[in-house]
Amino acid sequence: MTALFDINQLLDELEKGLRLMLTERGIEDPALIGIRTGGVWLADVIGKRLGIAEPFGELDISFYRDDFSRIGLNPKVKPSSLPFDTEGRDIILIDDVIMSGRTIRAAMNEIFDYGRPASIILATLIDLGARELPIQPDVVGSSLALEAHQRIKLRGPEPLHIELQESGQ
Repeated sequence: MTALFDINQLLDELEKGLRLMLTERGIEDPALIGIRTGGVWLADVIGKRLGIAEPFGELDISFYRDDFSRIGLNPKVKPSSLPFDTEGRDIILIDDVIMSGRTIRAAMNEIFDYGRPASIILATLIDLGARELPIQPDVVGSSLALEAHQRIKLRGPEPLHIELQESGQ
């Protein structure tokens, strides 16, 4: 396992992109939701950087996965927590890595079970670009193409860092 990226540089890019998008859309009071686990760590950091005083929400999408019937329940499932009303809110949904788009689809399904937001801005630290669904992030820290034997893993929460994992070589 080796370090791949400067996490602070990626967080700077994510913050800059989010500030720009919020300004362009005229959004002054967004609610922040992180997808467990890496997205929650990022929501904590990004919320502080953006000066969002309201507590952020945490989603555990385990029950919303489209492969739930095949893989069963993750033994570490925790309840989701949204300490605000999503109805009519502008939401920043944050995850560490986007690949197929399936995690984001599941997260949006869960958010809509809580209420219908005015908008959702999708922010991801790393975009691996291997989509199976037509879901694209609005703001990305960095894009990356991996070899079949490689995986990216966000580790944290303290210190927050990214690892490139190699398998089968």
